[in-house]
Amino acid sequence: MNPSPLLIADLMAHSGVGFGTSGARGLVSAMTDRTCYAYTCAFLQHLRQLGELPAAGEVALAGDLRPSSPRILAALASACHDLGHPVTYLGPLPTPALALWSAHRGIPGLMVTGSHIPDDRNGIKFYRPGGEILKADEEAIRAAQVVLPNGRFDSAGALLAPHRLPPPEQAAAIHYQRRYLDFFPAATLAGLRIGLYEHSSVARDLLYTVLTGLGAEVVRLGRSEQFVPVDTEAIRPEDIELAQRWAAQQPLDCLISADGDGDRPLLADEQGRWLRGDVIGILCAQYLGAGSVVTPVSSNSAVERCGLFRQVVRTRIGSPYVIEAMAAL
Repeated sequence: MNPSPLLIADLMAHSGVGFGTSGARGLVSAMTDRTCYAYTCAFLQHLRQLGELPAAGEVALAGDLRPSSPRILAALASACHDLGHPVTYLGPLPTPALALWSAHRGIPGLMVTGSHIPDDRNGIKFYRPGGEILKADEEAIRAAQVVLPNGRFDSAGALLAPHRLPPPEQAAAIHYQRRYLDFFPAATLAGLRIGLYEHSSVARDLLYTVLTGLGAEVVRLGRSEQFVPVDTEAIRPEDIELAQRWAAQQPLDCLISADGDGDRPLLADEQGRWLRGDVIGILCAQYLGAGSVVTPVSSNSAVERCGLFRQVVRTRIGSPYVIEAMAAL
C-alpha cells in the first residue's frame, strides 16, 4: 500500500511546530522524529524545485547544546539520507558558522537550535546556499506535500532505525575562527582582560579561541553543562547579578557572551553592566559608518533618536523580514 502524501500545513496545525521569528520551532515533545523528518523533506524538495540542490547534493548539519538536539539532528540526517543526499555533520556549532560554511561551500544547511528559548523547546533553522530562507521559502515549505516511507516510524512518531550521524567535521569551525583571526591584526585585543560568560552557548569555545588568538587575556566564567536560556534582548535578573559580581571580584575590561546558538552578542562594560543586543547594533553601525539601518519594530528607539543614520527601516519581528528589507536597500 502506497503511503498518502502529507501536507506540511496540516502537520503544522496538528503538531504546533510552525515557523516563528527564525525557522521552525516548537515544544520538544511536539518535534517528533516524524515531524522533523517531514520538514526536512519539504525543505529539500523546495531546493530541488529552485535548482539549488542537485541529485546527491551535499547538506550540512549542525546543532546547539540542548539535550534534544542530537536526536533531532539524527532525524534530519535520516531524511537527507533517504532522499539520497549525503550529510556533512559539523557537530555543535554556532549558527553563523553553519551559515558561513553553507555559503562558502554553496550547499544548503540545517541548524538544530531553539536559540535563547528554554530547553523544553527546540527548532530548525533552514539555509539555502545563498543564506537564510525568507518568507516566500517558508510559504513554499508550508504548501509542500511529502511522502513518508511506510514502516519508518513507530506510533509515537519516533524513527525505528535512525540514520547514524557521521563523526563531526571540524572544517567549518576552523573556517569560522580563521575569518576573524585572519581579518584583524594579531594583537588587536592585546592588553585587555575579558570575561567570557560561557553558560551553555555553543559559541563558547570558538569565542575563547578567537579572543585569545587576538591577544586578549580571557577569564572563562559561568560554564554550564545544563542548558541556560540566555536572552540577549531580555536579560535575566540572574545574569545581571552575575555580571556585576564578576566585575566586582576582579579587574575586567568587559564581559562578552552570546545566546544559545551564538548568533546574538551580549556585551557588558568593566562594571558588569550589560548592553542589550540592539544597543550594541547601534554602536557597531556607527563604527562602520552605516548610512541606512534595518531593524525590527521591537528594537530600541535610540536607533532613530541618536541621529546617526540617514535612514532607519523598521520591519516586523523576524530575521526573514529584516533580510528582505536589507536586500531591498
